[in-house]
Amino acid sequence: MNTDQGSQFTAHEFLQAVKEQGCKPSMDGRGAWRDNVVVERLWKSVKYERVYLHAYGSVTEARASIMQYMDWYNQARPHSSLDSKTPDEAYAVMLPTVELAA
Repeated sequence: MNTDQGSQFTAHEFLQAVKEQGCKPSMDGRGAWRDNVVVERLWKSVKYERVYLHAYGSVTEARASIMQYMDWYNQARPHSSLDSKTPDEAYAVMLPTVELAA
């Protein structure tokens, strides 16, 4: 199981649970953010455009707000790296077309 070296992944309880499942823990070295730069950039956007702007009263409220943001991010927000298309629009053009039955 490969993770970064975040405190939640180096905790004794977590490592023990991984080993109990028959897995070996593996951790990226320092500066390995480049391994998943796309996901890291997405979470930076989520944090700065949504999370840090709100004081959530509960985990449920935070989860709902982040899901609303993700819907907007994928369905309405144009992305310069996608020629100003939304991720949903860019993904849709890659899907195979299926002829409708008569």
